[in-house]
Amino acid sequence: MILVSGATGTVGGLVARRLSGVPVRLLTRDPRRAAALAGPQVEVVGGDFADPSSLDRALSGVRSALLVTSNPLTHAHDENFLTAARAAGVHHVVKVTTLSVADTDATDLVTEWQRENERLLHASGMGWTVLRPRAFMSNTLSWARSIQRQGMVRAPCGDAEVAAVDPRDIAEVAVRALTEPEEHAGRAHPLTGPEAVSPVQQTRILADLLQRPLSFVELTVDQALGGLLERYPAEVAHALVESAVRGRDRMKALTEPTIAEVLGRPAHGYRDWAGDHLAAFRG
Repeated sequence: MILVSGATGTVGGLVARRLSGVPVRLLTRDPRRAAALAGPQVEVVGGDFADPSSLDRALSGVRSALLVTSNPLTHAHDENFLTAARAAGVHHVVKVTTLSVADTDATDLVTEWQRENERLLHASGMGWTVLRPRAFMSNTLSWARSIQRQGMVRAPCGDAEVAAVDPRDIAEVAVRALTEPEEHAGRAHPLTGPEAVSPVQQTRILADLLQRPLSFVELTVDQALGGLLERYPAEVAHALVESAVRGRDRMKALTEPTIAEVLGRPAHGYRDWAGDHLAAFRG
């Protein structure tokens, strides 16, 4: 049995759709949101990282698990999951963190949170694989409304080139690690796209694919922070801005060959991802 946490999230949902031929259990706080993913070998269970008893039930009989957590203000979610997984006899945990943990100059809240999460996993005594993706290409979906209504992209650090990664590639590597643990145990996989692209370049790619002019408006750091403070706690908003600014020094431009090595094909570029998601930008 393979358990997938975050089944209604970006990576977890893609992993759930790609696992076939094996029994799969999907863990989500709201099972109704994942009901469409259920099937003959796929069951959906309710559970919460903050509720250890729900994790005990969800992990019963599980051999491999995907762990995706999202609250950088606490380590309790990872601690609770790993404690329950160890007690249930789980053999292998695949954990999604971030490539910034390998950047020695990265000290923002989110990066330090993921560094500690990796340490907790290593100390758990279970087999492990860590997936370290760079920024998700799907983050640009946040531009969809302004593109639809105004033909405009607003973002900070427009010239900062980042080797963003297609979440579908992350999911396919996760499936390999979950189903072939002996090949991936004890490894940290850095995951990037095939080239570094900036927000300005991404805007040009979208304009070309949409066949309409798009303008790029550079946000100041303060403007970007103000928008993030409307959606996130202050500590998280400041960490996200700090991370974005770090990209100006090309700290996030390095590409890695891992996806091609694991999957036997090139990683998807931003044009590939955008071409498959144009409907979201057209509205």
